[in-house]
Amino acid sequence: MGEIVLVRHGATEWSATGKHTSYTDVDLTEDGERQARALGPALAQWNFIAVLSSPRKRALATARLAGLTVTEVDDDLAEWNYGEYEGITTPEIRRTRPDWYLWRDGCPAGETADDVGERLDRVLTAARTLLDAGDVALIGHGHSLRVAGARWIALPPAAGGVLRMDTGTISVLGHEHGHQVIQRWNAPV
Repeated sequence: MGEIVLVRHGATEWSATGKHTSYTDVDLTEDGERQARALGPALAQWNFIAVLSSPRKRALATARLAGLTVTEVDDDLAEWNYGEYEGITTPEIRRTRPDWYLWRDGCPAGETADDVGERLDRVLTAARTLLDAGDVALIGHGHSLRVAGARWIALPPAAGGVLRMDTGTISVLGHEHGHQVIQRWNAPV
């Protein structure tokens, strides 16, 4: 049985400064490009029969620089829609909402954890059907891929809040004794 490999895109100016970045299409920084290229040798151990990517150019550039050929661009792999909090950092948000927590509160005019969970459930269902033939890579973003990890192991979407995921890292979802498990998480290359 194949594995699902989650690949978080390389660093951007916004990710480096903690700005919430969903629909804003920012480029990788030089460091982000370096991270993406470094992913290539680490990803060579898998036999990818499908590479699904978020439509954002930071994800697509990461796949390209890592030497992966994207087989499908999937809007469901886009980052959490931060709505009114797009481009704003958590400390800035907490100036007006001191107890705000993304994973519990979601974003005004954006998504909740359950909304993101619905999207990632669709992605995981599609990927699961391919695993008998090989491995599947999902190229995406920190918060949405954290939700994917939580959903894979049957936790609620908000449980992704305890699964840190840095830029340019690999996480692996697989099976043990017929059960879905997280085999590796937030692994740098």
